[in-house]
Amino acid sequence: MSELVVIGFDAMDEADKVLVKLAGLKKEYLVDLEDAVVVVRDETGKVHLKQSMNLTAIGATSGLLSGSIWGGLVGLLFLNPLAGFAIGGLVGAGAGAISGSLADYGIDDEFIKSLGSTIPNSSSALFVLIRKVQPEKVMAEFEGLRGRVLKTSLAPEQEERLRKALSGANAT
Repeated sequence: MSELVVIGFDAMDEADKVLVKLAGLKKEYLVDLEDAVVVVRDETGKVHLKQSMNLTAIGATSGLLSGSIWGGLVGLLFLNPLAGFAIGGLVGAGAGAISGSLADYGIDDEFIKSLGSTIPNSSSALFVLIRKVQPEKVMAEFEGLRGRVLKTSLAPEQEERLRKALSGANAT
């Protein structure tokens, strides 16, 4: 089961920096992210979402591959596999891009927007949906970060350890 963690920051670029650090920890197999979204609320109070996954590109890529394969197979029936491969790839990529742009994956966008509208102007928040994590090693990387936990689905003792780590207190 995935865990949701939402952390608010006073600076507009701080959530981006933390997400970059999480991406590095993901490469070290210390955390497995299902979804991550950075929310920035500018000086005027407008909320901006930065999705970590480009679903349109993912859909187009998978559609291109499956469309090309199916197009090539159908092209074999009509003795023109190259044309089938090309036409199938184009149709598959277009259909995949459309389905990817319409899909909502991971954290619900309405939830993100509603919670994002509650953070102060000129600040940011990081929404992370975590599949697996090595809590001791990851929290050691973020100790003293100066963020505040806005929302979480963690157990109360895990949430308290996260709050202590973010506040700079010793997270034992």
